[in-house]
Amino acid sequence: MRPAKDTAGIGITRLFLVIENRLLREAMSAIFRQQAELALLGSVQYSPPACKQVVESQSDILLADQASASVFPANFMDEFLARMPGRKVILFGMDDDSEIFLQAIRSGVSGYLLGDASAEDTIAAVRRVAAGEAVSPPKLCQVLFQFVARSTREGAMILNERLCRKLGLTARQQQLVALLARGFTNKEIAENMRLSEFTVKNHVHRIMRQLNAESRYDAVRAVCESDLAASL
Repeated sequence: MRPAKDTAGIGITRLFLVIENRLLREAMSAIFRQQAELALLGSVQYSPPACKQVVESQSDILLADQASASVFPANFMDEFLARMPGRKVILFGMDDDSEIFLQAIRSGVSGYLLGDASAEDTIAAVRRVAAGEAVSPPKLCQVLFQFVARSTREGAMILNERLCRKLGLTARQQQLVALLARGFTNKEIAENMRLSEFTVKNHVHRIMRQLNAESRYDAVRAVCESDLAASL
């Protein structure tokens, strides 16, 4: 039996794996146990008790696959990251999807690896994140840059009561448009505003009709242009 690593030693990063597929979970566990600077504290399949175990562990980095991350409770990431300062989350086996990527970034992840990432890529990502870096596919970096630029340009808008009346927007619709401008999905807006996704969808369609917009992005643009014109 191999002796346990001294996780209190300098340079040791404590890792916890949440992976759905058993064969992949066992293979990844074996690989990480071979890394001298890593201490694997646990390797589990997702379940509510497992989530509690992960949050309460002393791990520095959580590595989770897409199948597990897609069913995490809404507050799981927040609880994990808030429990200890400096904690990090890496998602791997992810889709090349800009919306999923941005949602992961907003949830606080420090690493995002696509499905074609190798074991070596994953080990390297863990080491880089442990060193304080962020890891993402180069092709999705441009998506992140565009999102930040758009959020700065559009998400900072402040709608006053006069402008809301002019556009026929209610206070709730004003709040919803501000979230649309920040790139939130219907699901994220629903969670933020404590509404159902169906209600959010209806609000978005109603706003689009009121503003004569063909898409949610056209609606945001119309509000931004009205806000700019009002300030001139």
